[in-house]
Amino acid sequence: MNAREAAFKILLDIYNNGAYANIALGRFLKKNKLADKDRRFVTELVYGTVKAGDTLLWILRQYIKMPLKKIHPMIKIILRMGIYQLLYMDKVPVSAACNESVKLAKKHGHTGTVKFVNAVLRTLSRDESKGDFNKVSNDKSLYIALKYWHPEWMVKLFIKKLGVEETIKLCQFNNTNAPLSLRCNTLKIAPNELVNVLEKNGVICHKSNICDEGIICDDHPALSKIGALSDGSAIVQDESSMLVAHVVAPSPHDMVIDMCSAPGGKTTHIATLMGNKGRVIANDIYEHKIKLITENVVKLGLTNIEYSLSDARLLGEKYKGQADRVLADVPCSGLGVLRRKVDARWNKSREELKKLPQLQYEILQSAAMTVKKGGILVYSTCTINREENNDVVNKFLQKNPEFILDNIDQFLPAGLTSDNNMLQLMPHINNTDGFFIARLKKK
Repeated sequence: MNAREAAFKILLDIYNNGAYANIALGRFLKKNKLADKDRRFVTELVYGTVKAGDTLLWILRQYIKMPLKKIHPMIKIILRMGIYQLLYMDKVPVSAACNESVKLAKKHGHTGTVKFVNAVLRTLSRDESKGDFNKVSNDKSLYIALKYWHPEWMVKLFIKKLGVEETIKLCQFNNTNAPLSLRCNTLKIAPNELVNVLEKNGVICHKSNICDEGIICDDHPALSKIGALSDGSAIVQDESSMLVAHVVAPSPHDMVIDMCSAPGGKTTHIATLMGNKGRVIANDIYEHKIKLITENVVKLGLTNIEYSLSDARLLGEKYKGQADRVLADVPCSGLGVLRRKVDARWNKSREELKKLPQLQYEILQSAAMTVKKGGILVYSTCTINREENNDVVNKFLQKNPEFILDNIDQFLPAGLTSDNNMLQLMPHINNTDGFFIARLKKK
């Protein structure tokens, strides 16, 4: 199977079956062994095509007369891939982009669709002017949305909060490739030793600037070939999310509850900082996610973690006043991790953002019920949306005067400071995933 056929099959899984891009890609690469060169090409083509999303469809509309809905889904995917190669993959020859797309159309379509694909891509390759975004430059939000591959409603939201220039910088950052981020399992190996092991394994990496256990991999082979991941010396975890366990700052004999634990990165980090002692309760609402947490716990060699299958909003009554430390890393819009989750920007809606703050507040209230007097409650999200962050915390503090904002700066690395004891990392400013953390103390 050639690389473009592989990319087509993965995109078919994404667009027709609703698969997440990273899962569909990982699943395919695990089943089908590709040369490193082909693996990189497939990854770039799949992620790029997904990321460019509606921009590719807008360009396609400029070169056809029929409505998009009349194009067969498989042919639409082939055209997306072809347009992306022609306009955004400089190293791909025009002839290769067109000819290989036509071959895919022959295999998955009929004579008419073959001629259609050939005509569209050949016309685009000869004249790109029809797809020039400058024709809508008077509409600033639409222009930014098309040029930088984001939904227009999301661009309008960013502009309202950040202004035009910061929005452009944020969107540009979201389109960069996120490096692989690993957390060293310090129960098995020291971070410096892990760097040496990884380098011998063909990984080009360096230690994180914001977390002692973090290792940033600038270049690496397939994950299946990285021994440190299979033997439990390391786990994949976003760099900014590693700050959370340090802000929780658990002691070895604490009882800690992670309200929304899956996939277990923060839970296992907390358990590791406790030296595999004490008691950590990993809760999630879905059974298949509990299984995922368990797999990570076993791989890392942790024995101080228990499991709870429950709606986080119900945990308050179950563990009332029992916990020394509680983490409420709540479901959120994920607007801080759009760089890392390439399809996320197209799977969200304004309606979803409006509903989330109430759910987050209810989980935070439940979490508060489990905290002992003098205990700590940490609230975190991977979004940059103030309504899900500062506003939820401020509402909670107004309703719960027995809690106060604790000094979070003492737990942060040099160079990071909070705004009134609430930390908001911005992707394009901090060069990390966007993340929010607040530390609350019960009087």
